[in-house]
Order: sequence, then C-alpha cells, then structure tokens
Amino acid sequence: MNKTRHAPDIWLLIPILALLVIGMVMVYSAGSVLGFRNYGDSFYFVKRQLLFAGLGLGAMFFTANTDYIVLKKFARPALILCFILLVLVLVPGIGVVRGGARSWLGISSFGIQPSEFMKMGMILFLANWLGKEEYDISTFTRGLLPPLALIGSAFALIMLQPDLGTGTVMFGAALMMVFTAGARMKHLLSLGALGAAGFAGLVAAAPYRLQRITAFLDPWSDPLGAGYQIIQSLYAIGPGGLGGLGLGMSRQKYSYVPEPQTDFIFSILAEELGFIGGLAVLSLFLILIWRGMKVAMSLPDRFGSYLAVGIVSMVAVQVIINIGVVIGLMPVTGITLPLISYGGSSLTLMLTALGILLNLSRYAR
Repeated sequence: MNKTRHAPDIWLLIPILALLVIGMVMVYSAGSVLGFRNYGDSFYFVKRQLLFAGLGLGAMFFTANTDYIVLKKFARPALILCFILLVLVLVPGIGVVRGGARSWLGISSFGIQPSEFMKMGMILFLANWLGKEEYDISTFTRGLLPPLALIGSAFALIMLQPDLGTGTVMFGAALMMVFTAGARMKHLLSLGALGAAGFAGLVAAAPYRLQRITAFLDPWSDPLGAGYQIIQSLYAIGPGGLGGLGLGMSRQKYSYVPEPQTDFIFSILAEELGFIGGLAVLSLFLILIWRGMKVAMSLPDRFGSYLAVGIVSMVAVQVIINIGVVIGLMPVTGITLPLISYGGSSLTLMLTALGILLNLSRYAR
C-alpha cells in the first residue's frame, strides 16, 4: 500500500496541547486545598500531574512518529496482556482497593489501572480484526457476535472491580467501531434492547448504583447522601456565571465538591472561569473530535480508519459522560475529563492514544 506521509494535523495538535495546559492549571487550582490538607503541599497533585504529563508527551511523540501499521503486530499480545491484568487486579493481595473498587495494581500511592489499558487494547485489537478485507460484520453469528462477545467479556471483568464508568467508555468506543465497520442496525438495536435490560440488572444488583440513579432523578431526596455530589457540583457551577469568580477563587473546592481535582474538575473550572471558560474547553474538545473524525474518513486503509474512530470515540464518550455527570444530566459514574482531570494512568495513556491519532493524521489524504 502506497502511503504519503506529511506533517501531523496542526488543528489536531493545538487543542490537545491547549487542553493539557488548561488541565495543569486547573489541577493545581482545584487540588491545592486538598493537597495541603492531606499532604501538607498545595502543589502535591500538580507536581505528580506534571510527571505523568512528561511521560505522556514522550509517549505521544514516539507514537506520533512511528508508522501506525507497526501497531498491527502488537494488537493480539496487547489485548491478551490487558485481560491478564484485569484478572490479576481482582486477586486479593494483588489488586489494590481505592474508592471502594479493586481497580488498581501498584505499590503505595503509585499504581496503574488495568481498565484504562483495556480501553486502548480493545480499540487496537478491533481495528486490526475489523480492518481485514475478508471480514464481513454484516452477518450476525460469524460477523457481529464474535467481537461483541469479546467486548462483553472485557466489560464483565471491569464490572467485577467494579468500574462502571471506565467499562462504559470502553464499551461505547468499541460499539462505535463495530457500527462504523458496517454492522446492521437491526442487529444492533436487538442487542441494544438486551443490553439495556442487562444494564438495568447491573444497577438493581448493587444498591449504590440504584442510589445514584435515584439521586440523579431527584438529588434533593438525599442531599447529604447519594445526591450530595450532584448538588455540590451544581453549587459550584451556578455562582460561576458568565465570567467566573476568578482563577483560584473557588469556594466549593474547600472540601465541598468531592474529588475536585478528578471527576468534578469541570465544576471547579466553571466556578472559577465561568460559562466562557467552560465553553472554551468544550470548543477545544469539539475541534479535537471533528479533526479526528476527518482523519478517520481520509485514511487509505481500514485499519487506520477504525483505529482513528476508536480513539476519537473514546475521547468523545468520556467527555460526554463526565460533563453530563457534572451538570446533572447523568448519574455519577466516576469518569475523569480527558487531559484536564488529575490521573496518572489515564493521562499517560490518553496522550499515547492521541499520539497515535496524530500519527494517523500524517497519512490522511
């Protein structure tokens, strides 16, 4: 296959770097109070974020300058490794429990989330599988069912941790790839109905998930319990108004909004930078997604196109869920905002994935 390589899409690179810089500023602002209270250092979170951003930028530079076709030979081993890690994290004594979920592997405060690796591992494997010329996904038994069974197996392991948010992002991105590959709508709708029933079962099986649903519908029914996070998030966003209270001037980060530097960082951003700041961040994400989809539609091979669709879908689904939770349109799921929220594994892997997307843009027609 003859491919012409050129410079990466500058309109894809600009929003990535801009969001990363905004994220650094907001991690310091949102996490300074919590960092000083828990660790005696206002810069605790941003120093660690800078470390992982450096690792991520190094990985992004590497993946942006390595021919993406090379990734094909790593698709199967990477997925197998991700499944092994998902099993290991469930083993008592190996997996580390944080925030009520056994989602981490590591020592002390340093660790990795295997579910984060699975998102990219699944995207890479599906891009290679669905991209084969002889593969026909329009049939149900031999075409659609095998990839869905694989996706479902990964989702089930992630749910055993449990980590509904990350599992939903992985599932959503993978499903978008399957749809793009040509799966029939009637098959997807039929399975969607079964999936909705299964999702309802997952919610009903865990009381805390049901509480989150009821809190989403009426947070004031339990303002000090299940509805607390949503209420405090809205208390942060409301006073921000058009221009915000000013950078560093948030009141809700003083132990009112839970996890202000991670899941609810957009609440603090909206409080300090207002509607204009929030709109600017969303606009940068829209540019990133738009340019990413343009790359996917312009690539000369199916593997590259599906890989781009998967990466862009991963970003889009994660942004939609995080913002939806923060503004009260979705139940609380525990999802970070890409490039903005504090988080080692998530930031490093997101930059690595976006490096692949920049690489793909170098071959777009």
